[in-house]
Amino acid sequence: MKLNPNSEIPLHKQAEELLRELIESDEYKNGKMLPKEVELAQQLDISRNTLRQAINQLVFEGLLIRKKGVGTKVARKGITGGVKNWHSFSQEMKMLGIEVRNYELRVYFKKPTKEIANFFGISEDERCVVMERLRGNTSFPFVFFVSYFNPKLPITGEENFNMPLYEMLESNYGIYVKTSREEVYARLAGESKAAKLEISPNDPILIRKRFVSDDKGVPVEYNIGYYRADSFTYTIESSI
Repeated sequence: MKLNPNSEIPLHKQAEELLRELIESDEYKNGKMLPKEVELAQQLDISRNTLRQAINQLVFEGLLIRKKGVGTKVARKGITGGVKNWHSFSQEMKMLGIEVRNYELRVYFKKPTKEIANFFGISEDERCVVMERLRGNTSFPFVFFVSYFNPKLPITGEENFNMPLYEMLESNYGIYVKTSREEVYARLAGESKAAKLEISPNDPILIRKRFVSDDKGVPVEYNIGYYRADSFTYTIESSI
């Protein structure tokens, strides 16, 4: 495994492409651990920072999974990869090696908006279980989530919402989420969101709206995430 330092292609992109080939090999494609970063960097004759750039990109794409204190392994085929595959916030942060902290957690009942009611196929007078979570790393919060749950499902509001959400739904109710339609757009934070995210009201935030359904096509969750723009990048890759 050698890179070309004289190429016009940056070393981290060369390393990225080499890793893509490696994880497609029979030896690695079923979830094998990669060599330790220090060993892999020595084999490629590059710095660990350069190698980490390549690995971070593949982690973000869901092709590699990084576990703190364990190492980096190849994601099993069929679990991640491609536009149709997606992850909960906890899964996304776990793959990136970020320790997640819940700064606030609130569960209550509220009537849905017209958009939410239409998604769930319910009346606007029917109350939904709503969960609000302010989450971030160990230093500061960077995302505020508001989730509405379909009242046709057996969710009571008494569940342990400190667990990763989709793991809880699977273990408690056998609900397996499968699809997520998303909308992403930018806005100024405003007073209330700025106070939660510890930024200025005039700072930009990214808003990520998710319409989540289970493996039977039943709507499960309407989720809105308000992200600090300085802490979140949304990447879309498409091919023809």
